[in-house]
Amino acid sequence: MTGDPENPEREAVAAFLDDTVARLRDWLAIPSVGVDPAHRADMDASARLLADTLRADGWPDVRVWDEGPALPAVYACLPAADPDAPTVLVYAHHDVQPAGPLDRWDHPPFAGTLVGDELFGRGASDDKGQVAMHLLGVRAHLAAIGARQPAVTIKLLVEGEEETGSPNLGRLVDDHAADLAADLVVFSDTPVYAREAPTVCTGQRGVYAAEVTFVGGQSDVHSGRAGGSVPNPVTGLARLVAALHDDRGRVRIEGFYDDVVEPTAAERADYAALPFDDDTWLANSGGARGLAGEEGWSTLERVWVRPTAEVNGFHGGYTGAGVMTIVPARASVKLSFRLVPDQRPEHVAEALRRFVAAHTPAGLHAEVVDVGDGVPPYAVDVAHPAVKALHEAMETAFDQPVRFSRTGGSGPAAVLRARLGVPVVYLGATLPDDRIHAPNERVVVSQLGRGAEAAAHLWRLLAERLP
Repeated sequence: MTGDPENPEREAVAAFLDDTVARLRDWLAIPSVGVDPAHRADMDASARLLADTLRADGWPDVRVWDEGPALPAVYACLPAADPDAPTVLVYAHHDVQPAGPLDRWDHPPFAGTLVGDELFGRGASDDKGQVAMHLLGVRAHLAAIGARQPAVTIKLLVEGEEETGSPNLGRLVDDHAADLAADLVVFSDTPVYAREAPTVCTGQRGVYAAEVTFVGGQSDVHSGRAGGSVPNPVTGLARLVAALHDDRGRVRIEGFYDDVVEPTAAERADYAALPFDDDTWLANSGGARGLAGEEGWSTLERVWVRPTAEVNGFHGGYTGAGVMTIVPARASVKLSFRLVPDQRPEHVAEALRRFVAAHTPAGLHAEVVDVGDGVPPYAVDVAHPAVKALHEAMETAFDQPVRFSRTGGSGPAAVLRARLGVPVVYLGATLPDDRIHAPNERVVVSQLGRGAEAAAHLWRLLAERLP
């Protein structure tokens, strides 16, 4: 990435980029695996390193929140010169996934190995790289406007539990509500659609998961003695699973679609304009042999803006070698539902229980157990002034048209929206093929530079346009 004297933000990003990469490499060397209690000291070290970096950059208010039960989170605030300027809270996380099979890494997962324009290491893309992107963006913004204070008050919250579902984020936000008060949240834990097709993400799906169990007798019974005379839990559960969808791929749970808000025509047009290839999609989807899903919607729409019901696992009876002629006493299925605005996990849970009750054969007892509380979906209005400002900032930074997209996964954006009461917009610059959660995770340095430039432009634009 080279400087541009007609674009002071780009010029400043180019000047600070090498230093940003060097600091990020040091951070990636800390194995901040939040899911593993053995790495608690590493979580502390990761938070302290980030806090020290922020202080070195001149942030006057930097704190590590480690009072529990949440893993260490880092908070910082850089006030604007104008006390009436808008306040923006940037959300990201510093915990990372375990390295996984070490023999599948071409470089050490916790070393920060730079090869050309690619920086390899666990967390390089998800999500330490995007935190580094924002620190670079703030430095570039200040350099571009020739000031020590930004055009908007910038707050930063980098939590340590995103990879485990952010179980304590709501409590953390409530406990520090005054510190985290803002007019807008900028959420940075999403990618663009593709390097040649940058996008502004406008939403994430939610998720609800449950395990359904059918119980027959107290123990398995010989199928020659009792088969045909007692209900089979496996057969009954198979029929329930088969009843989940109709022939058009729609979920048949009564009321499932009642709260669904469909995307706008403009959003659907943007999705349709993105480059998409069936064979490439299938190859990147575990080598699947064909497309499927709800009729009337494209593949991207099925993944981004349509709710789903998936069978994640099915178990019942004998599954070892050979044959064991029994009628099983019980069978279980693990289900997950990806949710879209304005579905709620608790409403889907109630609807699932009614569906199970209606499909439980006589002679069997049904149990439905929720797996966690679920994560609500979230989407922001594309006409919001902050979204328009972000879109303009991205187009300026990436030097090409930028379209809208969403992501099929889930995150805590809805928690932040509900607890803080302000809109959430998404600023991400990483790539879908960065291999997050997999061996050889990487981030493309030039992408981080473009994202930092977009952030630098955004602070200026929000000062002008955010009410």
